[in-house]
Amino acid sequence: MAYAWLPGARRIRAGTDGGPLGGGVPRAVWLTLCTAPGTVSIQSAAERLIGERRPCHLIWDPVTGEVAQLISVLRAGRALGAADRLERAPGGIRSRLSSVNGQGRICVQIGVLSTAVEPFTSGPLLGVEAIMSWLDGWGVARRWPCGPPGGPRAPSNQDDPPGRRALWARGGHFGASQVPGCEHAGPGSIDIDRLTGSRGRPLHTRELAASLPGPAVPVPA
Repeated sequence: MAYAWLPGARRIRAGTDGGPLGGGVPRAVWLTLCTAPGTVSIQSAAERLIGERRPCHLIWDPVTGEVAQLISVLRAGRALGAADRLERAPGGIRSRLSSVNGQGRICVQIGVLSTAVEPFTSGPLLGVEAIMSWLDGWGVARRWPCGPPGGPRAPSNQDDPPGRRALWARGGHFGASQVPGCEHAGPGSIDIDRLTGSRGRPLHTRELAASLPGPAVPVPA
């Protein structure tokens, strides 16, 4: 059975979310909150994101294994397109990117207490199995269509690389720096095999043409 709330996670409910989801293949997006594990509690991080109306679904401290959930998986988050750090972000989420948050039957945004400069997969990953099992239950494929995220990406006004939106349409796991239209720096050069295992492979161009998603399956409210 798939649960709207991650079993065992602390519930810190956000008063606002990104609205209903638009349907399509399920996705998970990994982003870093530009703070080292252990320097900020998940409670403090949640309060900051909620207060600025840019909550993600999960906040995870990979060193302690603590996880907080702010939004039901059946609702869209608001982190994609907003500032990817805990420092105050005047203006909140950018309206031109808001549609990205709601694309997919689910689009789970996982905010990791870490930095893009020091990939969080180089240290302990306590609790990752529970998160991955939960995502498996929602049908998030253990693949990375764009391949492993690279190093920290600097903000740019350039268009997305060719094919990025087609790869995004495939669903699976993505780093925030790989999301179309977003300028997130993180999560950096993470080791995707430590998250999704050997099945976390990139999708090649030949596979893409033969495996684009079919019609969206409705998600119960």
